[in-house]
Amino acid sequence: MANKKEKSMESILWSACDKLRGAVEPSEYKHVILSLIFLKYANDRFDIQREKLIKEGKPDFMLDNVAFYEQDNVFFVPECARWDYLMSQSKKEGLAIKIDTALHEIELKNTSLSGALPDNYYSRLELENNDLASLLDKMNEIDLKKSEDKDVFGRVYEYFLSHFAIKEGKGKGEFYTPQSVVAFLCELIEPYDGSVYDGACGSGGMFVQSMKFIQEHQGDTKKISVFGQEKTATTLKLAKMNLAIRGISANMGTKATSTFQNDQHPDLKADYALMNPPFNQKEWRNENELTDDPRWKAYDIPPVSNANYAWILNFISKLSSNGTGCLLLANGALSADGKEYEIRKKIIENDLLEAIIILPRNMFYTTDISVTIWIFNNNKKQRKVTKNGKEIEFRNRTNEVLFMDLRQKGHPYEKKYIEFTEKDRNEFVNTFHSWQQIIANNEYQNKKEYSYSANIEEIRKNDYSLVTSKYIEFNKDIEKIDYKKEIKNIISEVRELFKIDEESKIEVLNIMEELENDDEF
Repeated sequence: MANKKEKSMESILWSACDKLRGAVEPSEYKHVILSLIFLKYANDRFDIQREKLIKEGKPDFMLDNVAFYEQDNVFFVPECARWDYLMSQSKKEGLAIKIDTALHEIELKNTSLSGALPDNYYSRLELENNDLASLLDKMNEIDLKKSEDKDVFGRVYEYFLSHFAIKEGKGKGEFYTPQSVVAFLCELIEPYDGSVYDGACGSGGMFVQSMKFIQEHQGDTKKISVFGQEKTATTLKLAKMNLAIRGISANMGTKATSTFQNDQHPDLKADYALMNPPFNQKEWRNENELTDDPRWKAYDIPPVSNANYAWILNFISKLSSNGTGCLLLANGALSADGKEYEIRKKIIENDLLEAIIILPRNMFYTTDISVTIWIFNNNKKQRKVTKNGKEIEFRNRTNEVLFMDLRQKGHPYEKKYIEFTEKDRNEFVNTFHSWQQIIANNEYQNKKEYSYSANIEEIRKNDYSLVTSKYIEFNKDIEKIDYKKEIKNIISEVRELFKIDEESKIEVLNIMEELENDDEF
């Protein structure tokens, strides 16, 4: 969680968006701002590396040797793209052209950025020179050279992504997964080495956090290979920028396209998978489309009405024989019926499901619903593995599934959101690992209102429902509440309200809108 000083800096950056009001569409804000942040960050890293080379005694003629920058995953910045030059030109006409040129030249000098940076974007926006100059002034307030926090840019980047998601409304920010959630996923499955897959990679946050996890545990990031796919072209560009600035090499396929209609990694068998696909995606295929897709071979064809189980089967199809991973889905998938029931039943009987973890509400910026982590594992048998130089012994979990309910856990931040602190994550991860592994003096035990290890027979008795309350013991005052009934009652009451005269209907709608936009809720 950012401290007040960091929030102040980030708030200043966010305020820059106000300068764009009326000049560009709100949906364009992120592209205008984030490209400038990238440019500033690339320059700051370049300057740091250049100062390092000078301290090492490198002569002036060697300071522009690209190899001295690439060796430390630092982008080489040509003179026309250097920040000092752009700032010196900010009050002169033609600033947009100079920014476009700067981005173009950086991309030419650094092949890992191919296709990632906008092309003649600022010139096409036709912004007033003064507006662009004021934005540069805001970016100039970020100085990594004076900061002890080497991930200031990462924090700012995430801050912007989250707030753009809020501003654009629900359904517009699916690419953003909160940092505390992604950190939790990585800590659960520990992707130290091998291949990592994300078929709905958005801005690449899963990959970034995987690398952070490895670095924080003194692992070797070079042992990880990354495979991703993203449907939206602009978001894929963000992902490439986000990964490139951190020196993360990734195979993102040949283009932005649907994972379902045009799988960019059809033969991939990954060691790890991390994915937060769009929740409850409707009409993800045509009725007669993808009926013989190999990803759901031996399963029922996922229904057109909801893509949740298509994402599940795609996810499973990408795992290697020892592969494991975390998939985020809306809670409705836990007990969905029809074809989804048949798919879920077969997945459970095939012993591919390892854990179900329910997250608190309000963890995500684009939805306030409670979300579930599904953990899949293709090998739940007893075995020993070496992770990051440490030997781990997994016990036999065949035909067992761990249920964890974290809905009452976490801590509030930014008034109405919930996040897991490092202490929270350690507690939950230790629970999962003590259930998975043979750990001296740390044997797993079921805990009321928190966790329960269910066997296949118990799941069968519950007709393959994965709703945690069917397994975890809750207090009677909680158990007696029929949430489905309560929701139906609320819906019924609202519908009755709308049967009143038109004037009252408008009044109710206005009140609901005010509540939705109220920062206190």
